[in-house]
Amino acid sequence: MAKILVVEDSPDNMKLFRTLLTLRGHEVLGLSSGDGLIDLITRERPALVLMDIQLPGKDGFALLEDIRRSEAGKLPVVALTAHVMAGDLERALAAGFDGYISKPIEVRDFPEQVARVLAGERITT
Repeated sequence: MAKILVVEDSPDNMKLFRTLLTLRGHEVLGLSSGDGLIDLITRERPALVLMDIQLPGKDGFALLEDIRRSEAGKLPVVALTAHVMAGDLERALAAGFDGYISKPIEVRDFPEQVARVLAGERITT
């Protein structure tokens, strides 16, 4: 299975994401903010980043720009966000996210959504 980096500042959400993904055989790396993000990506080479938009320090949009400017620029990055106002999905996709999963997540659907992104699909929920 895949190595997946989750960038999420809510311990409860992180626990849920980690549990759902490890049950599917994925290796899950976690960060609670963007601190050390590029170093971790460079060192661990995850297949996918799932990233909250609202994070302490740099937000998900700024961190996405950092990723796109790095050696890992083509790495798929999916926005995990509670931002579900009109236009948020379009803004995330226009910024360069490879997908958008709204929180709270649908527990039954989440592993399949991740599998679809790993297979190269762009997802929006």
